[in-house]
Amino acid sequence: MASSSLTPMEDAIRSKLTAALAPTTLEIWNDSHKHSHHKAMEGVTSKETHFRLVITSATFASKPQLARHRVVNSLLKEELEREGGIHALQLRTLTPEEEERLMKRAKELESQGEESK
Repeated sequence: MASSSLTPMEDAIRSKLTAALAPTTLEIWNDSHKHSHHKAMEGVTSKETHFRLVITSATFASKPQLARHRVVNSLLKEELEREGGIHALQLRTLTPEEEERLMKRAKELESQGEESK
């Protein structure tokens, strides 16, 4: 049965990453429209080729960034290799602890900015 989704690639990304990584945060931006005029995109029929992802998962604990990216790339291997598939993938991979530290720091900076007004 064919999918009637308007975003089959995004749906596949979300499904695979959710199943394998059980992320506490999974943000997906389809930036394909920003690149549709590029020479490499001529003749490509897919409207889903460029993605930016933020993934927070305990699976990334004790792994350096490169290893985390390899995990994601291996999960999306089919989508990356498929004709008309993912052409560009920007990743931000965090552990829950890293995300918590970043959020805490952002709140501190925000409150400092409010104090200086």
